[in-house]
Amino acid sequence: MSRRLVSSLARLAVVGLLATGVSGCIGEDLRHGYQIDQAAVASIKPGASPEQVLQILGSPSTVSTVGNKSWYYISQNTRRTVMFLGESVQDQKVVAVYFSPGFKVERVALYGLQDGRVFDFIERTTPTSGADRAFLSQLFRGLTRYEPFGSGSSPVPGANRGL
Repeated sequence: MSRRLVSSLARLAVVGLLATGVSGCIGEDLRHGYQIDQAAVASIKPGASPEQVLQILGSPSTVSTVGNKSWYYISQNTRRTVMFLGESVQDQKVVAVYFSPGFKVERVALYGLQDGRVFDFIERTTPTSGADRAFLSQLFRGLTRYEPFGSGSSPVPGANRGL
């Protein structure tokens, strides 16, 4: 074999290996939460009991925090264009089942992205004010505002009186 042919085959092999490696990093579509079955949602009629709703739809994704009067079934489709990077929400649907004070189904509503903001399934962190600044800026801010005996203004009313 000639050197030119060997060189061409080596380049082709390297390109093939790179293409195979990079193909594993191509994005994917992800589905989170309750996948809505339109027929099941349509079978929930006003006046149904919570047990019937549980039997048809299953356990809700979340419930209202006050009085347990609303159940929410949340479905979200996201797309990640490159592996290990952030996801973008493509579609979201929320089935809300509202109960009357007597715990009978009052109404069922279906909400989409156009109806409100996106629910966050992934992030389980609480935002803090320190995360807004870089580490060095927090460090220098702390050094320049050093007050060993306090600033004299307390967040508690009346705490510095009588000094």
